[in-house]
Amino acid sequence: MKIAMVGSGYVGLVSGACFADFGHDVVCIDKDQGKIDRLHAGIMPIYEPGLDALVDSNVKAGRLSFTTDLGEGIAGADAIFIAVGTPSRRGDGHADLTFVYEVAREVGEKLAGDAVVVTKSTVPVGTGDEVERIIRETGTGHRVSVVSNPEFLREGAAIGDFKRPDRIVIGAEDEFGREVMRQVYRPLFLNESPILFTSRRTSELIKYAANAFLATKITFINEMADLCEKVGANVQDVSRGIGMDNRIGSKFLHAGPGYGGSCFPKDTLALLKTAEDYDSPTRIVEAVVKVNDTRKRAMGRKVVDALGGIEAARGKKAALLGLTFKPNTDDMRDSPAIAVAQTLMDAGVAVAAYDPEGMEQARPLLPQVTMCGNPYEAIEGADVVVIVTEWDAFRALDLRRVKELLTQPVMVDLRNIYKPDDMRAAGFQYVSVGRG
Repeated sequence: MKIAMVGSGYVGLVSGACFADFGHDVVCIDKDQGKIDRLHAGIMPIYEPGLDALVDSNVKAGRLSFTTDLGEGIAGADAIFIAVGTPSRRGDGHADLTFVYEVAREVGEKLAGDAVVVTKSTVPVGTGDEVERIIRETGTGHRVSVVSNPEFLREGAAIGDFKRPDRIVIGAEDEFGREVMRQVYRPLFLNESPILFTSRRTSELIKYAANAFLATKITFINEMADLCEKVGANVQDVSRGIGMDNRIGSKFLHAGPGYGGSCFPKDTLALLKTAEDYDSPTRIVEAVVKVNDTRKRAMGRKVVDALGGIEAARGKKAALLGLTFKPNTDDMRDSPAIAVAQTLMDAGVAVAAYDPEGMEQARPLLPQVTMCGNPYEAIEGADVVVIVTEWDAFRALDLRRVKELLTQPVMVDLRNIYKPDDMRAAGFQYVSVGRG
């Protein structure tokens, strides 16, 4: 089949490369000429493990190509995926659908044959209806089915998630759309990946409901971590204890500084706005958003307390290890590190930082933070070292060297990657999350 992927960002590029690897003929389309030029040169616009090799092999095989010309890209396509950004709209938190609707209008104007148009972007309930209206408004005489096919890709593990998915959700209103999508995903039938066919609106809501539920699990265990600190319990054991229950499950029960990234913050806000529009309050999600926002700065205050409190902290230096919202990505969107660093700087603490992949993206967001070439450069002369993101590179630091470089042996581990007994034995004042 021929597939056109409109949008060559995280979702579009990963999806396009994986579809090409399945044997489909894929054209990735993007208006950003610089991005397309870099892709032609083999330079990835994002960091995702294994993506560069996957793109390179499929380009060489002639199954994957790139263009800025939408008309050329969609010519002869059986399925046209819309995979453009839907950021939170400034001022009200609604998903900004400007790019989605622009693509729909241009597709309608340039469509030269029957096709299925697929919203891969995360969009609120009812967006597919509007996409269909826009395409039909252009007067195209071709058969068009608008389908919802939300993505469930984890940054840092996106290729594996695409090729070995927990489920494939397809929201279609007619058999033409369903049949084309069956053929698009036919290579995954061998893996017996479950495909759930639903209505279009149900599919759109599944994506938001899934992310809101996962955000709720994270926020719940973070609140349990706070309670553990007060009562002298261990949140990691609490997580194991409840996670062994099949009805709960162990994933997303790791206490930390709060969720961030490209999905959970904007998707929970968009779900709240949709619920408000339909006069159906989602009070649990509302609480999740509020608790998560306050938690990030609370983690900064935890570091200030480790430095002796607000008066003692002024003039001291903190070393932050990890800036991205999670490991194995360069994504800084809504990263807890931003709020932690800002809280420290507001308290008069100088901040140095190191991240294996995220410093280029972090610099414009944290211009007052000194970016360093390795963890030990950041730690040298600091009064506290803070683990903010659980990169593998931070799991086996040379603790003797860390202790020598610090002015005082203080570590605040916001990801609980070290054991309290080991850190105390190494001579550290060690502060973690939910291990009272």
